[in-house]
Amino acid sequence: MNSTKTYRFQFLSLTVILLLCFIINISLGSVNIPFKSIFSSLFGTIDNETWQIIVTTVRLPKSITALLVGSGLGLSGLLMQTLFRNPLAGPFVLGISSGASLGVALVILGSGLFGGVFTDVFTNKWSIVIAASLGSFLVLLAVLAVSSKVRDTMAILIIGLMFGSITAAVVSVLSYFSSAEQLQQYIFWGFGSLSNLSWNELLIFAGIYVVGLLLSIASIKGLNSLLLGDNYAKSLGLNLKQNRLIIILATSLVAGTITAFAGPIAFIGLAIPHLTRQIFTTSNHKILLPAVCLFGAIVMLICDSIAQIPGSDYMLPINAITALVGAPVVIWLLVRQQKMMF
Repeated sequence: MNSTKTYRFQFLSLTVILLLCFIINISLGSVNIPFKSIFSSLFGTIDNETWQIIVTTVRLPKSITALLVGSGLGLSGLLMQTLFRNPLAGPFVLGISSGASLGVALVILGSGLFGGVFTDVFTNKWSIVIAASLGSFLVLLAVLAVSSKVRDTMAILIIGLMFGSITAAVVSVLSYFSSAEQLQQYIFWGFGSLSNLSWNELLIFAGIYVVGLLLSIASIKGLNSLLLGDNYAKSLGLNLKQNRLIIILATSLVAGTITAFAGPIAFIGLAIPHLTRQIFTTSNHKILLPAVCLFGAIVMLICDSIAQIPGSDYMLPINAITALVGAPVVIWLLVRQQKMMF
């Protein structure tokens, strides 16, 4: 394994780029606010109360959300690719995103079954977040129950995909019997959004994210051992079943929370680990783990800045921009799949 000292320049460069992207992201929006006023509003107060509210209650939470979402998806993708030793594995291969989508579909598309009196109750913001969280959690329980019975890691991957197919089928049935307004609301949720979180919601999001991050850090030794095969990991005294459960739980917490609060954001989790390996040519997760977090946060901030269409009042769906970044990477991976080493 390469020494961390070898990559000090890369880490320093990424940190500086992250700060620049963060500042640029805060400065962009439909209202033109000078840089000086933005800095003043972050570290104090300014005379223009409207600008102060825009920066502190809209743009700053959105930028922090982009940072958490990008780093979380990159981290989840790295964990899944290492666990399954598959370069095309992503954070949602366990069916977590599908479970969240099913929960939201039951709330939005199924709300009509309860009559108009309950529609507003079932389709408010917190109901959607709770439904997505419960959907992800139920799929997580199912995957954990299966993983405790199955020894083959690839079998867990296939089972996760099957859970995704089942939930997609249920969503299709609900969509068929739903109104155009309900379908539109569900589609808009599927676009993903980084700008809907208040400070209280962001605090809950960050708390769960930190728990998942700590579990990931605790599994670094196991992740490095898995790269050399199950037999080698066993020879080092690694409890494969326990380590696998920790990795799955960490991924589920991070990816499930991101889906619940920001929607199903595609491609970032799949692409970021591979883009990071182009800069950090190492397999040591002690280096890769913080690297994918930094790189994922940078890419998500860039995608969000592009989605805002600088100089315009329009804002593109974040999923459209992340797909433009991630899809070429997936194509590149498919072309070079035989050369990938895990």
